[in-house]
Amino acid sequence: MAEWTDVAPESELTPGNYKVVDVDDVLIAVFNIDGKYYAIEDNCTHDGDCLTGGDIEGDEIVCPRHGARFSIKTGAALTPPAYEETPTFPVQVEDGMVQVRDDRWD
Repeated sequence: MAEWTDVAPESELTPGNYKVVDVDDVLIAVFNIDGKYYAIEDNCTHDGDCLTGGDIEGDEIVCPRHGARFSIKTGAALTPPAYEETPTFPVQVEDGMVQVRDDRWD
């Protein structure tokens, strides 16, 4: 089973903010949307580059290069030119620390 990776203390990951962590060579972006934490792979499935750096609008992130939109909650590709979802990951808070893990290979 994959280990949990520390992202940031809850006090640093306030609503509307995100942080990117490297989990076994996978960049995972962890977002605080209205006080709930969500994690997606920091990867636009259209061009293979990072999603972070794009605008966050509600619970969507807009790819900074070509404007594809992804759901932060589900990873779904919402608009072209992206058609494939980006993976999502479980998030937990343990002793005030936000943590994420890549459970795809469990």
